[in-house]
Amino acid sequence: MSGSLLLVYQVLAGCCDASTGALLMVAPALTLRLLSLRAPDEALIYISFIGAFVLANGLAYLYGAYLVGFDPCKSKLQALWVLTGFTRASVAIFVTTQVLAGALPMGWISVAATDATCVLIQAAGLRKGWLASVER
Repeated sequence: MSGSLLLVYQVLAGCCDASTGALLMVAPALTLRLLSLRAPDEALIYISFIGAFVLANGLAYLYGAYLVGFDPCKSKLQALWVLTGFTRASVAIFVTTQVLAGALPMGWISVAATDATCVLIQAAGLRKGWLASVER
């Protein structure tokens, strides 16, 4: 993968997660409406709490963008991809099982699909050596 495409991926994933996480923390009901999702009012405090983790994941991706652009270190970026991949895989599996069990509405499957897509991209990239362009 070219360095510029890798940078775009890191920035896009980072900005999406960081902004979503920050919005979930400060305005969970509004954020869910913007995403065409819903949760019971009594769950909103927990949605805000989850937002902190989403924000942290986004900041990890933005740190990865920094690595690609200013501190090229393949091993650091590989570790970031593994850790964010674990996080996203956990979310994708949890949300999918809850949608299938009927505990979450079908609209939540978009969250699982987004996370699963990133997991597949990162797993393929790690396997195929796409991060070689980041080597010092």
